[in-house]
Amino acid sequence: MHSSHETLVVELDAPDDFAGFRQAARVLLLLGVEPDYVQWRWVDALDIRANMQVNAQADSDDLFTSIAAKVVTTADLDRVPAAGSSPVHIRKSQLTVLRNACCHSHVGRYALCYRWLWRVQQFPELIGDVLDSDWCHIEQMAQAVSREIHKMHAFIRFRPTINEEGETVHIAWFEPDNHILRAACDFFERRFANMRWVILTPKGCVSWDLHQLKWAPGATAAQAPKADEGEALWLAYYQSTFNPARLKEQAMLREMPRRYWRNLPETRLISPMVSMARSRKHEMLEKLPHSGKRT
Repeated sequence: MHSSHETLVVELDAPDDFAGFRQAARVLLLLGVEPDYVQWRWVDALDIRANMQVNAQADSDDLFTSIAAKVVTTADLDRVPAAGSSPVHIRKSQLTVLRNACCHSHVGRYALCYRWLWRVQQFPELIGDVLDSDWCHIEQMAQAVSREIHKMHAFIRFRPTINEEGETVHIAWFEPDNHILRAACDFFERRFANMRWVILTPKGCVSWDLHQLKWAPGATAAQAPKADEGEALWLAYYQSTFNPARLKEQAMLREMPRRYWRNLPETRLISPMVSMARSRKHEMLEKLPHSGKRT
């Protein structure tokens, strides 16, 4: 199947297709295919902007591929007899890191993960080298993805709407940097299993109809619902529970980075409340009795 100087282009089903990558990598490693002769690409059926970019380059890419490379899918690789080199065995925790890293937006994420796996196959002692440069880069991507999934869980704000059938549907808007929607939505399926909801993002949308998840192409912020009366009540509650004596601005910014503020209704209150807290703190300090020496 693979000559020594033929480049293989492996086509995955989605930007976060870790299952497809894992299967393809297993076969390629058994065949002894070196990283320099493997390229990775994926179909992004949900992100409209990504599809526009791909279509704009389709002609030149197809011409180059037809001359210099052979395009294969994971289904093609499944039919290849797996024989040759020994399989690669890694730790369960490392598998989780690879899975998260493959959700990152870095265009070279799959190539990097495959290169590390191939190097581990050649030099098994690398599996325990936490300072290996490839592994450190993979861990950094995985940590960024894990943090963003956590932020998505924390900063989603659903707004109730009524659909054409008269049913209440809660809709939220989120703008992820990475391909985390599929990895993050299980949390919402478990936590909000008894309500209909939709999460809109530029990279794709997901909805829950009380029975199953459904996927749709990406949306824009303009398609998200506007504020309602319930949101006004939430803002009133948020403001009433704000305690200026416990304000720690740097800690707040670490937990709630400014890049998420534009999609959180309560953040419009933060700046005036912080200013008020500083003023009240100054007033309280001024009212404290001043110590002095008796004459």
